[in-house]
This record gives sequence, structure tokens and C-alpha cells, in this order.
Amino acid sequence: MKKCIFSVAVFLFAVQMLFAQDPPKTELKFNGVYNAWGQMQNDFTMGKSEYRDHYFVQMFRLNFSFNYGENIKAITRFDLGQGWWGVDNEPPTYNGASGAFDNKDAHYILHVDQAYIWFNVPSIYAAFNVGRFNWSAGNKLVLDNNYDGILANIKVGKDDAVKLGFAKISEGVLSISDLARVGMDSKGNYDASDANLFTGAWTTKFGATNLELFGMYYKDASFEDSVAYLIDGLYYNRPRFTPQVTQLTVLGAAGTTKYDKLTFNYEANYLMGKDEIDNKTFAGRLNTASNGMDALKYDKNNGDLMGYNAYLKVDYAATDALTVGLVAGMGSGDDDPTQGKGNVNKLRTAGFFYLTELWEDSIMPDEEGITPQGLGAPNVRAYRELENTTALQINGTVSLTPQWKLFGSFTYLKATQPVYAWTNSGPDLTKSATDLGWEVDLKTDYKIYSNLTFTFRAGYLSPGVATKYLINGSDKWELAPWELKSEITFVF
Repeated sequence: MKKCIFSVAVFLFAVQMLFAQDPPKTELKFNGVYNAWGQMQNDFTMGKSEYRDHYFVQMFRLNFSFNYGENIKAITRFDLGQGWWGVDNEPPTYNGASGAFDNKDAHYILHVDQAYIWFNVPSIYAAFNVGRFNWSAGNKLVLDNNYDGILANIKVGKDDAVKLGFAKISEGVLSISDLARVGMDSKGNYDASDANLFTGAWTTKFGATNLELFGMYYKDASFEDSVAYLIDGLYYNRPRFTPQVTQLTVLGAAGTTKYDKLTFNYEANYLMGKDEIDNKTFAGRLNTASNGMDALKYDKNNGDLMGYNAYLKVDYAATDALTVGLVAGMGSGDDDPTQGKGNVNKLRTAGFFYLTELWEDSIMPDEEGITPQGLGAPNVRAYRELENTTALQINGTVSLTPQWKLFGSFTYLKATQPVYAWTNSGPDLTKSATDLGWEVDLKTDYKIYSNLTFTFRAGYLSPGVATKYLINGSDKWELAPWELKSEITFVF
């Protein structure tokens, strides 16, 4: 009997050794970036009020990947040591400075922006993200945000892939209920229904072209209390006369093509949706304060939303040291904020699409905890991305030395649809303009080391009447906004 048991044990051990595999290799990888910005923002309200904001802000970001073999990893991203210099550890409030950070404790306190697992299943040619990670499309004109959800990336050919995703945008009021009415929160909202996003994309490569065809469908069911997550759930103010979005479909195409010395970057998208909240007044609660009203917050429309964006960027490498470029962009606008269809140009973005230093460069504290930069900041409330903007830019980049690079641009700006003057009682439909003005920008980068760069940026905007109407409601004030900015960036 003992021999039998011993023989079986030897056999099982032999089988185990025969089929044993080396355990997956485990490793920790990380990288990060440190940025410090020195800002000098001047006359952003064109003289209506004194505007001179000079300050410093910093960000320290770490990316970690915990790899377990080749097919599974856990990924996270931390922001720490982040905030305005001289503003230490202020608790998050709507009224204080940190309220602008989307209610995130950003002043030198650790914040986790992303946390998810990635795993690959070779047998079905698919990889998956599960958790909180970045969702974006094309040039980040219509979508660029961190959301919780699931994304599948399925290979369908050597250079082709299909992406399918589901993201949970909002659980309604402060509740995990799905009822249309629960106890009211501090602002009187009671609908606990969800807002969800479904996405799909096809990416392919042929010749010198990389192409992405994308689509998304967003549905917010939590508007029985006359509040929609977009725009009421944001912690920053959008431009006046902005519709609430309860349903949105986006279809788009974006890509890059290289031909000899020419590089083309392009995108076109179309948006259609619903604003199912029948507002009888323009007024609504301010997004950046726990109390107070914005007399001109909402757009009045027939319940239908429509919009589009078109973008083209062309760069020509004239010599090894000189590149000249052309940028053209057009985004739809609302021809009448009192009736008809409402305009929509995006779902939600963090402002990383760059056009100019002042008019569009609106990297915002609402998503990533980064300081306001251009006129899209909530205290000014100009457009962001290509909303109601038609732009034509010429630019050039010169490499003065291997370490030193200089960029300059001139941009002509025009409103796609007329911008109306306004008072707190509403828009003045007898006064409108489309001249947004023109802007000159300068940017220079100097590499102190290969991974340490000093940058100086400057912008000057000559505002047109439409810009004055958009920001102040009147053309009475005429000072030109201008900005100087220094940056130090360490990438590791």
C-alpha cells in the first residue's frame, strides 16, 4: 500500500514538473512629469473690471504600472504636490480657490486620477480596460475626460482594431438609487437616475495614413428635477446661453497623413441630441458657488440640439530647421439663443486641444486640476475648442540650435454664427457681430537637459465686437487681453 501511495505521489510530481510553467514575470514601471507655470494674465475682461492675475502653479504627476506577465497589469495615476503657490491645503469648497478644481482636494494632497486594470486575451484577439481611465476621441474636440467604465480593444486585422466601451458618467444625485425621486440634496435636486456613455471606434492604417472613425451615444435620465449632469453637474461656468444635454450622439472621423515634407492632421464630426428640459427662463444656479444665480445660464430651444466641428492642420518641413504651418477650423454656433435648435460642439473635454494662447488655450481646472490659461476660464467664460468659432492661422517653427526652438503664429478669428449683445434680462437680438478679432502668439522652448525644458509663451488678442459681446455683453470696453507665461517641465 505504501509503495502504491509512493508511486502515485511520484507520478503526480512528475506530471506536475512536466506541465509546470515559469511563473509570470512581475515588475513595476513608473514615469512622471513635474510642471511649474508662472502666469501673467492681463485685461481678460477688456477693461470692464480690473483684471491682473499674476501667480504660480505647479503639478507633480506619477504614472504607475504593476505588470504581472505580458497579459495583465494594474495602472494608476497620482497627482500630488499640486496647487497654487501660497495657497496651502485649503479644503475643497465651491467658494474658495480649490472649488475650481472640480471639488478635488488639489492643494498638496494626493489625488488619484486614474485606476484600472488592463488585460489581454490572445485567444480572442482582445484587450480590456476596467476601471477609471481616460476616454478621448480624435483631436480631443468632443471628448477628453476620465470616466469609470469598461473598454474592449479588438484586433480585426494587422493594422485594424475595433474599440467598444461603456462608461458610467453619473449616478444622479448623491445616491446609488435609480429612482426618479429620492430625498433632496443640498441644492434641492432629487432625481437619482443615471447618465451613461456608449462608445465605438474603428482604427486603421494604410500607407502613410492613420485613420479613426468614432461614434458615441450619451443618455442622461436624471432630469426630472430640471437638472442635467451636463451642464449642471460641472464645477465651472460655461458661456452664457448654453443648453443642457440630456441625450447626445456624435459621429466623427480623424486622422493624420504624411506625404513627403507635408503632414496633415484633420477631423470632422457631427453632433445631434436633445435638451429635454423645457426652460422658460435663462436663469439657473451658478456652477461654481453653492448659492447664487446666473441670470443667463441656459439656452432656450425647441428641445433639439445640433452641432459640428471641422479641423485641418498642415505642416511643411521647408528645411531641417524651419517648418511652416496652416491651421483652419470651424465649429457651429447658435443663431438664436431664444428659440429653435440649440448648439452643441462636444460632450466633455479637459481643454488640451491647442489653437492659440488666449482665445482657445483653455486648459481648465474642471478636469485635471490644472490652472486656467486662456479666455475659456470660468471667470471670463469665452468659448472653448471650436465652439462658434471659425479660425485661420499661419505659423512657423524655427530650430535655432538643437536645444532651442521658436514658434510664432497669427490667427484670424470670426464667429460662425452672430454673437448677440446682452444684459441680465437676456440677449439683445437687435445687436450682433461676428468679428472675434485676431491674435499673435509666441512660444520658445529651450532644453536645459534632454528631459528638462524651459518654455516662455506670450499672446496678444485684438478683440473684435463679437468677443466684447460674448464676454461683457457690450462693446463699451476695448482693452486688449494679453498674457505672458513661463514654464519649467521635467519629464522622467
